[in-house]
Amino acid sequence: MLVALPLAARGRLPERMATHWGGPSGAPDGASSFAGAVAFPVAVWAVLVLGVAAFAAARAWAATALLPGGAALVGAQAVVVRANLDRADWRRADLPDLRVAAAVCAAVAAAAAAGWFVDRREGRPGDARPPARGPVMDVPEGERVVWLARTSNPWLRLTAAVLGAAAAVGAVAGAGGLLTGPTTGSATGPVAGPVWFVVPLAFAALAVLACSSVRARVTGEGLEVAFGPLGWPVRRWPAAVVESARVEERRPAQVGGWGYRLSGLGTTVMLRAGECLVVRARGKDFAVSVDDAARGAALLNSLAGCGGGGGGVERR
Repeated sequence: MLVALPLAARGRLPERMATHWGGPSGAPDGASSFAGAVAFPVAVWAVLVLGVAAFAAARAWAATALLPGGAALVGAQAVVVRANLDRADWRRADLPDLRVAAAVCAAVAAAAAAGWFVDRREGRPGDARPPARGPVMDVPEGERVVWLARTSNPWLRLTAAVLGAAAAVGAVAGAGGLLTGPTTGSATGPVAGPVWFVVPLAFAALAVLACSSVRARVTGEGLEVAFGPLGWPVRRWPAAVVESARVEERRPAQVGGWGYRLSGLGTTVMLRAGECLVVRARGKDFAVSVDDAARGAALLNSLAGCGGGGGGVERR
């Protein structure tokens, strides 16, 4: 579809096609050759497919990445072709705002359909009965016990690095005018780079990097889960609001993929398959895939039961 759509309209498109619109008037300020306009979304799609193929073991959740990604790319391609259709010059291409909104809505709808597909396929184990209370640890009075666990996913870090490098290359090439033709500038200087794909790539790189590693810590105050190499953002659950903590075996296919996932099982920070620390607070479940989860659950249950930890010597 990414290739066939512009090829079908080739005879009605200008030699150079408007690919970016900006400024207060919404006029086109960037263009690409016909080959470039076809090749770029195809290359993005290829990178997306290769990224999903790297995690081929979790086949069910592939739809959560491929459906919205494909819908967004096809929608964007349709918008570009429609804007340039029957235009003698790309500068006269009028961006159809309603079609942009329709493309975004299609991607969102595809994402929702993908989540529904994964949820129906994997089922919702655990909904039939309330989760049982997990193990409990005996904490000597006057001592403060701390549990700490870290987990990282090298594949997510590699994905973040690839996305960040692509964003950096696109920004530099756009700033240098390498992605625009000699006629796309103005009297005041060259047109800004292709922000429409650099910004999403940069945002995706930061989001993936934040979900590539996690640190879970249980102290007398409760549970703290910090994301990313910088330990930010942070989610906290005071001991007083924790209803129970337990250990569960979870797989990426059950929760819809890797990283920060929402599914019928609740919220899961999935960095590797296996045991997860699952905390139930305010009627909702939050799970994080870390080692030694049983000890963390036992300590958290003890703290929640006694309303917090005591002072004194700290043991790890």
